[in-house]
Amino acid sequence: METRVAIIGVIVEDELSAPRLNQLLHEYAQYIVGRMGIPYRERGINIISIAIDAPQDVISALSGKIGALPGVSCKAVYSRL
Repeated sequence: METRVAIIGVIVEDELSAPRLNQLLHEYAQYIVGRMGIPYRERGINIISIAIDAPQDVISALSGKIGALPGVSCKAVYSRL
Protein backbone atom coordinates (compact mmCIF):
# COMPACT_ATOMS: atom_id res chain seq x y z
CA MET A 1 0.00 0.00 0.00
CA GLU A 2 1.25 3.47 -0.88
CA THR A 3 2.26 5.69 2.02
CA ARG A 4 2.60 9.42 2.43
CA VAL A 5 4.80 11.54 4.62
CA ALA A 6 3.05 14.08 6.80
CA ILE A 7 3.51 16.27 9.84
CA ILE A 8 0.73 16.31 12.41
CA GLY A 9 0.77 19.49 14.46
CA VAL A 10 -0.87 19.23 17.87
CA ILE A 11 -1.62 21.84 20.52
CA VAL A 12 -2.64 20.50 23.92
CA GLU A 13 -4.51 23.00 26.09
CA ASP A 14 -6.01 20.44 28.51
CA GLU A 15 -3.27 18.38 30.14
CA LEU A 16 -5.85 15.81 31.26
CA SER A 17 -5.96 14.66 27.61
CA ALA A 18 -2.23 13.88 27.60
CA PRO A 19 -2.53 10.22 28.72
CA ARG A 20 -5.04 9.41 25.96
CA LEU A 21 -2.91 11.28 23.41
CA ASN A 22 0.15 9.26 24.41
CA GLN A 23 -1.91 6.07 24.17
CA LEU A 24 -2.97 6.96 20.61
CA LEU A 25 0.63 7.71 19.63
CA HIS A 26 1.67 4.34 21.07
CA GLU A 27 -1.06 2.58 19.03
CA TYR A 28 0.26 4.19 15.82
CA ALA A 29 3.96 3.88 16.74
CA GLN A 30 4.76 1.70 13.72
CA TYR A 31 4.06 4.67 11.43
CA ILE A 32 5.68 7.44 13.49
CA VAL A 33 9.09 8.55 12.24
CA GLY A 34 9.66 10.95 15.13
CA ARG A 35 8.02 13.45 17.41
CA MET A 36 8.96 16.61 19.23
CA GLY A 37 7.17 18.15 22.18
CA ILE A 38 7.60 21.69 23.43
CA PRO A 39 6.07 22.76 26.75
CA TYR A 40 5.09 26.41 26.40
CA ARG A 41 4.79 27.17 30.11
CA GLU A 42 4.06 30.88 29.71
CA ARG A 43 0.84 29.98 27.87
CA GLY A 44 0.09 26.76 29.74
CA ILE A 45 0.03 24.65 26.56
CA ASN A 46 2.11 21.95 24.92
CA ILE A 47 3.05 21.97 21.24
CA ILE A 48 3.77 18.63 19.57
CA SER A 49 4.88 17.83 16.04
CA ILE A 50 4.66 14.27 14.79
CA ALA A 51 6.41 13.10 11.62
CA ILE A 52 4.56 10.14 10.13
CA ASP A 53 4.92 7.88 7.08
CA ALA A 54 1.67 5.97 6.60
CA PRO A 55 -1.24 5.36 4.24
CA GLN A 56 -3.51 8.39 3.81
CA ASP A 57 -6.38 6.77 5.72
CA VAL A 58 -4.14 5.97 8.71
CA ILE A 59 -2.90 9.56 8.90
CA SER A 60 -6.48 10.85 8.67
CA ALA A 61 -7.68 8.41 11.33
CA LEU A 62 -4.93 9.36 13.78
CA SER A 63 -5.37 13.07 13.13
CA GLY A 64 -9.14 12.77 13.64
CA LYS A 65 -8.78 10.83 16.88
CA ILE A 66 -6.27 13.34 18.25
CA GLY A 67 -8.44 16.30 17.24
CA ALA A 68 -11.46 14.76 18.99
CA LEU A 69 -9.71 14.80 22.37
CA PRO A 70 -10.97 17.50 24.75
CA GLY A 71 -8.73 20.58 24.77
CA VAL A 72 -6.61 19.35 21.85
CA SER A 73 -6.25 20.94 18.41
CA CYS A 74 -4.71 19.09 15.49
CA LYS A 75 -3.86 19.62 11.83
CA ALA A 76 -2.07 17.38 9.31
CA VAL A 77 0.15 18.72 6.52
CA TYR A 78 1.04 16.27 3.75
CA SER A 79 4.07 16.06 1.48
CA ARG A 80 3.41 16.20 -2.23
CA LEU A 81 5.23 12.92 -2.81
